[in-house]
Amino acid sequence: MEKENKKNKNKNTFKTVKRLLKYVTGTYKVQFVIVCISIIISALVSVLGVQFLKYLIDDFIVPLMGNSTPDYSSLFNAIVAMGVLYLIGVISTYLYNRLMINISQGILHNIRKEMFEHMQTLPIKYFDSHPHGETMSTYTNDVDTLRQCISQSIPQVFSCAISMIAVLIAMFATDIYLTLVVLVMVVIMVLVAKFFASRSSKNFIDQQKNLSIVNGYIEEMMAGQKVVKVFCHEEENKEKFDELNEALCNSMTKANSYANTLMPCIANIGNLGYVLIAVIGGVLAVNNILTIGSIAAFLQYIKAFTNPLGQVSQQMNSIIMALAGAERIFSLIDEEAEKDSGYVTLVNAKMENGKIVEVEERTGMWAWKHPHHDGSVTYTKLCGNVEFEHVKFGYEPKKEVLHDISLVAKEGEKVSFVGATGAGKTTITNLINRFYDIQGGKIRYDGINIKKIRKQDLRRSLGMVLQDTNLFTGTIRENIRYGKLNATDEEVEEAAKLSNADRFIKHLPHGYDTMIDGSGEGLSQGQRQLLSIARAALNNPPVLILDEATSSIDTRTEKIVQDGMDSLMKGRTVFVIAHRLSTIKNSDLIMVLDHGSIMERGKHDDLIKQHGMYYGLYTGAIEID
Repeated sequence: MEKENKKNKNKNTFKTVKRLLKYVTGTYKVQFVIVCISIIISALVSVLGVQFLKYLIDDFIVPLMGNSTPDYSSLFNAIVAMGVLYLIGVISTYLYNRLMINISQGILHNIRKEMFEHMQTLPIKYFDSHPHGETMSTYTNDVDTLRQCISQSIPQVFSCAISMIAVLIAMFATDIYLTLVVLVMVVIMVLVAKFFASRSSKNFIDQQKNLSIVNGYIEEMMAGQKVVKVFCHEEENKEKFDELNEALCNSMTKANSYANTLMPCIANIGNLGYVLIAVIGGVLAVNNILTIGSIAAFLQYIKAFTNPLGQVSQQMNSIIMALAGAERIFSLIDEEAEKDSGYVTLVNAKMENGKIVEVEERTGMWAWKHPHHDGSVTYTKLCGNVEFEHVKFGYEPKKEVLHDISLVAKEGEKVSFVGATGAGKTTITNLINRFYDIQGGKIRYDGINIKKIRKQDLRRSLGMVLQDTNLFTGTIRENIRYGKLNATDEEVEEAAKLSNADRFIKHLPHGYDTMIDGSGEGLSQGQRQLLSIARAALNNPPVLILDEATSSIDTRTEKIVQDGMDSLMKGRTVFVIAHRLSTIKNSDLIMVLDHGSIMERGKHDDLIKQHGMYYGLYTGAIEID
């Protein structure tokens, strides 16, 4: 079993490496070829520099030592030639390092772009099941380890490999017996490197995993600081963080202790080999088997061979971390995108000779364009009629949370849902948007099965005002315009007036051009909610979903917000999830939910007369929460 797991792991690693190479060869093929050539030239120059030492001693220095009238011109010419060669090596090194920076940054730019673009296609289910902090860690820590690997580790490993091959060939050409001694030392180095690498790699992977967990926890604590302070959980959070931080510290300590011990061990083994070769070479030189230049060159070859081996061993940890990060990056990219088999689209339309006709210009009238298998196309006016037919749904296949839900909301009607937390109120509204797809029954929109409607068009026809307001960093005007990006300033201001947001906006220092951050700092909860209502008003949807939109604001502010929502609800089909039952007395239909089933339905007065569950909720005999 362990052997099979290791085989699968190696297979996944190979796939990851192959996939990373596609980013390089796909966009930066020419630059990468230049990098490879430059690395080869740089490595060969280093080997030729050592070889030059042999000729310098044997062909110039030794003969000149016994000459009473030495001629240094040939030595000067050789040094100049070697200087030119070293200059070529310097230029090659600079070139491949510079190009690798461009390549690595370009690849990371493309990866981040691909990640973000794909993230926009993911279903709500993904974000509900994955901690935001861990996803953020993928964008930051994992991408950064990949940057270091591509820009530094991979070129260095390739350069070291080329250098070692060239040096090995040069050593065999110089003396085969000394080379065999070096190879014995290399085998020992490789075994030592394997020992340390096998122990550090697992800890480096754990380090990245624990780092994402710590980042996720910090992100949660930052977002929930008010809750933390209200419930005085500072000490408990410190203890939890200490626990997570301790796990991170342990994995980092173990990983780096092995990694940092590796280089000294490799270096000392190399030094031992250096001394051994010096002794053996000295004996050979005394017996005139090797020249002094050959011994000097060979000693340099040892350094040129063992140093890259140590560097490769050290860089392997960086590569292992990067591959682990790359697997998480590709895991995000490979997440299944939101499926959409819809083919019914939303188009601009107008009435012509009693028929609905599709037009290019905006007329204020919308229609569903429904193509059929026989090639014909029918148009249905967008009205906002929504019907649930025996709908069954569960977030998990074997755990049903909605049971046989049937309801009809006609154009312009206000339908309200009440019930305890977890009764299924929000789930129903999520199904209208197709954030999740049902397992049984049908949902029809203007008589059309919503599975046939393209999701983007379906959601364009719906507006939502949530309990938790989501604002973005920018001006007040830009936040309202989020509901319709091509809206004019006049349309933005009209939407603000309709929602009553204009009342407070005109008193802000810069009015509609006042800057706010994503948290809406400086605005009250009611003001933030009014901006959400204005955003929905600008979108001008025929169907509106209000998810406990006034539950977190005071009664006085609620009156202002409620007036804004009443203006917005006129002429629209509205679904309301109610927290305060006083706000839904005028609903056309009130549905009382309990554990995913509709227990009661009717108008306010009728339900009160029944003295059932709704009566208990309204009078306080039954708690909503």
